[in-house]
Amino acid sequence: MMKPIIGIVPAIDEEKGIYFINEDNVTAIEKAGGTPLLIPYMSNKQKIKKIIKIVDGIYLTGGDDIDPTLFGEEPHPHLGVITRGRDDFEIILIKKFIKLNKPILAVCRGSQILNIALGGTMYQDIYEQINTNLLQHSQKAVKHHPSHYVNVEKESLLYKLVGETKIKVNSRHHQANRKLGKGLTVSGRANDGIIEAVESKIHPFILGLQWHPENMAVKGDEPSIKIYEGFISACRKSSL
Repeated sequence: MMKPIIGIVPAIDEEKGIYFINEDNVTAIEKAGGTPLLIPYMSNKQKIKKIIKIVDGIYLTGGDDIDPTLFGEEPHPHLGVITRGRDDFEIILIKKFIKLNKPILAVCRGSQILNIALGGTMYQDIYEQINTNLLQHSQKAVKHHPSHYVNVEKESLLYKLVGETKIKVNSRHHQANRKLGKGLTVSGRANDGIIEAVESKIHPFILGLQWHPENMAVKGDEPSIKIYEGFISACRKSSL
């Protein structure tokens, strides 16, 4: 069986000039049957075009905060490190992949940049910008520990993948999606109302998750494994 090629955009330490990625992201893709390909940031349109031809699906991972000027806001005092080069490159990829109807799986920061690319907005810091009692979304537990629940919409792609209306997830974020971009819908929320999953109302596989299923998948968590297997299956179909 053919292994689809999955493009992964790494994080970068701009001070040291080093690209890096959490190994769990690569392992989760490989175990689900995909071939990971790390894609450095680039602006040359011809090179981007060649990369898109090679890749069957794009996997947007976690990382630094997102430049708030991309959604019309000034930086909040609690905004963390941003990487504008990554923001711009991922927005280009998202728009091109959507145009070609190729699958997108986006986790944590990835879910947020997916929303921004489609005209949405986000909370720069949920604890400062939401006036309700929130859960602990930056967990103190080890990274693969499922710390809170997500309520899954029954008619959603996420539900089709995991087969459950309530799943337990890990949580390592202080930002979250706010107003949704064009064509997106909410498919999962935490009990405190924070948007935990978004997906396309139009395309067959565009899914953004606020948690880190890669950490849980490599530890054998069944819903997380099903998410990656579903993504790889969609990428395999898109390559035919």
